[in-house]
Amino acid sequence: MSLSRLRVRLTLWYAATFTLILGLLGGGLFLAIGTQVSRRIDLSLAAATGAIVRATHDLELERASRGAADAVEELHIPDRELYLFDATGRAITPPQADPWIVDAALTAATSGSADVQHVTGGSHERRLHAERFNGRSGTTYVAAAVADRPNIREQYASLIGIFGAAALAALLLVAAGGFMLARQSTVPVERSMEQMRRFMADAAHELRTPVTILRTRTELALAQPRDATGDTAAFQAIEREADRLGGIVGDLLTLARADAGERKVVRASLYLDDVVSQAVASARTLAERKGVALVVGSFDEAQITGDAGLVERLVLIVLDNAIKYTPEGGRVRLDVTAHDGTRSVIVSDSGIGIPSDQLPRIFERFYRGESARSHAEGSGLGLPIARWIADLHGARISVASDATGTRVEVAFPAA
Repeated sequence: MSLSRLRVRLTLWYAATFTLILGLLGGGLFLAIGTQVSRRIDLSLAAATGAIVRATHDLELERASRGAADAVEELHIPDRELYLFDATGRAITPPQADPWIVDAALTAATSGSADVQHVTGGSHERRLHAERFNGRSGTTYVAAAVADRPNIREQYASLIGIFGAAALAALLLVAAGGFMLARQSTVPVERSMEQMRRFMADAAHELRTPVTILRTRTELALAQPRDATGDTAAFQAIEREADRLGGIVGDLLTLARADAGERKVVRASLYLDDVVSQAVASARTLAERKGVALVVGSFDEAQITGDAGLVERLVLIVLDNAIKYTPEGGRVRLDVTAHDGTRSVIVSDSGIGIPSDQLPRIFERFYRGESARSHAEGSGLGLPIARWIADLHGARISVASDATGTRVEVAFPAA
């Protein structure tokens, strides 16, 4: 999938998610308002029937000759219809009632109370609350109160319209903001893809040279008559290229495992000076072969926490680079220092130096400046591996270089 399509899909997901949230919020708000309105109506209807009961009690004794009907007729509650029934469901006042109200009164007479919601023509809703009670004379009555339930859509039409317009505007803003976020979020992906493409191209370029040399040497050896001296030289050349090829593949595998987080790190308390001593012993042979003096300067006791094997490889990479790019007769000096809570390995050489414009790129994979290519062989993977090891240990690598040589300092935090 192209990055442009990925951005569009991410934007659509943002918009769809926001729309779903707005829908749930609006539906919940609408339901809450409706529930609250119904609850208030029910409470007012219960209060109205209570008023009927009290009025009936108060006026039944005073106007016994005219009955309890006067009590309801004289009682008035705005926007409420009040009814009084006898125990058989006959309307006392007013003398006529809709069938559904009579049915509710009969239900209340039997069960003690009734709550009914009735839908008339269209979407008009009415709510009823009825209660059975006994008058002071012992007569059983049923009090009922009816009210219109307001239509939420009609009553809050302007509010719903404002909410809809705000939701639409918010959706457009979310879509625009989501697209911007999608662009920003895919920038690292795009950068990683570009680095991967460049990494693969560089890897193919670096591997092609030793493979070509191996093939050429093999073809020449096979084409010539068997000769012990010639075969030995051919096999030695093939061995050198195979070693070089194996080193590149090994470095690639190390970086691939590092990127995938598969390399297990065994952290333990160790002394940096001991690990550096082993690295110096391994690098001394390279220095003698090149004709470079390897000098050990300060050697403080420096305790750190880390993986001894990885730390030794880090030091070896730095020493190998220093020896490789120092001309014959030059000098490489190594110091181990411990001060101010930092344990440092400092490698300085009298080599060819690194141009200032190339310093920011020396930790890129496969990067090798023109001067480095012309002075020594290499794959450009050593320093990226060194940076990875340093990052694992919370260490900092600083490089300073000029025409007189290069100084590399690896500073580890104290244990």
